[in-house]
Amino acid sequence: MGALPSPPRLTTPQPSPSPEFSLSKYRVCASFCHQNISNWIECYDPSNNTWSHLSLIPGLIDNHVLKDFVMVSLGNSIYIIGGRLCHRERSSSEYDEISDSEIEVRSKVLRYNIILNEWFECASLKIPRYDFACTTCKNKIYVAGGKSNLGSARGTSSAEVYDPIADEWTPLPSMSTLRYKCVGVTFQGKIHVVGGFAVRVDSDKTEPFVTERSSAEVYDTRAGKWDLVAGMWQLDVPPYQIVAIGERLLSSGDCLKAWKGHIEAYDGRLNMWDVVDGSHLQTLNSPISTSAANSKHWSPSQRLYLTMAPIGTHLYFLAGYRMAGELPRTVSTVHSFDTSAKDHAWRRFEPVEEEVFSFFKVCFTLINVPEAVIISAQEFTYLCR
Repeated sequence: MGALPSPPRLTTPQPSPSPEFSLSKYRVCASFCHQNISNWIECYDPSNNTWSHLSLIPGLIDNHVLKDFVMVSLGNSIYIIGGRLCHRERSSSEYDEISDSEIEVRSKVLRYNIILNEWFECASLKIPRYDFACTTCKNKIYVAGGKSNLGSARGTSSAEVYDPIADEWTPLPSMSTLRYKCVGVTFQGKIHVVGGFAVRVDSDKTEPFVTERSSAEVYDTRAGKWDLVAGMWQLDVPPYQIVAIGERLLSSGDCLKAWKGHIEAYDGRLNMWDVVDGSHLQTLNSPISTSAANSKHWSPSQRLYLTMAPIGTHLYFLAGYRMAGELPRTVSTVHSFDTSAKDHAWRRFEPVEEEVFSFFKVCFTLINVPEAVIISAQEFTYLCR
C-alpha cells in the first residue's frame, strides 16, 4: 500500500473523559490477530454488549504481525505505537503449529481518526521500543522503558513524550532503571511506570534483582524528574494491567496469571496492595460455573484473552474462551465490577459466541465518543501485551 498521509495539525487539546458519562458514549477497543490475518481492531460497546469491527492496522503485509506494541487513545484518535514486527509461518508438521520469527523493532507511530475513518502516520519514536510502558497525561502520550533491540537481555531507561498538536516526540530524563514488560498508568497527576524486569542503570548484572522488579518509577511532569518507589508492585512477576479509578490504582493479576480471582487496590500510605471487598469471582477463569462444567452439555474451556477497562466507577473485564468439542467455538464474556458499590458489585453480561480465532495479544484502549458522532454497532496469546 502507499504511504499514509501525514496527520493534520490538531488545533486544540482533546479533553479527557469526564466521570459524568453515558455508556453509549464509550467504546473499548482491542487489537486481535488471526493466524492468517494481520492485526485488526475491534470495538466493544458497553451500552448494548456488542462487538464490531473497526479497522485493520495498515502497512502490514500478508503473514506479518505486530506484537508487544501499545494502543492508546487521545480524544477521537487511536494511536498504535512501536512494537515488534514478526513474520508468521505455519509449520508442516502434523500439529499445524504457528511460529513467529522476529524482523525488527519499530519506531513507527500510526493514528486512526474514528470520525474520519482514516489512518495517518505520525512522527516516529526517538527510540524504537517494544514491551514498554505507556500512558496519557494532560493530552500528551508518555512512553518509558521497553526493549529497543531484538534479542536483548536488558530493557532501556529512556522515556519520551508525544505532543499531538506539534506532532513531535521529546526526550525525557532517563529512569534510574533499565526496565521492560512494565506497565504505565497516570495516578494523582504523575506518570507511574510499575514493575517489569528491571536493573539499575549502573549495574553490571544481567539478571534483575527482586527489589528492582517490584519497584516503580514515578515521573513528576512539573518538576521534570523521576523518583524510584521501592516495593510498589511487591512481586517479581511483571504486572498484567494496572488502571486508575478515582484515587485508587487497581489490578487483577500479573503476567503469569491475568486473573487471580479478585481485584486488588493499591494503598499508597502503606505502599501495599489489598484485596477489594466483594471482588472475588471465579467465573472469569471459565465462562461457566464449575457445576455446569461437569455436566454433559459443557466441555472444558481455554481462556484466550482477558483485559480490563475502567469506565466511570466500573471496571469492565472482557474475556474470550475456546470451548472444546467436536466443533470448537469461541465464546466472549463481559463482567463489570462497580468499585463504588457496597455489595453486589458484579454484573455479568450475556455471553456471545464468535468465530474461532487464534489470538496472540490483547491491547486495549478506551474512546469517549462525541455526542455528535454515532459509531455503528468496533499486543489477544495474550492484551497489550
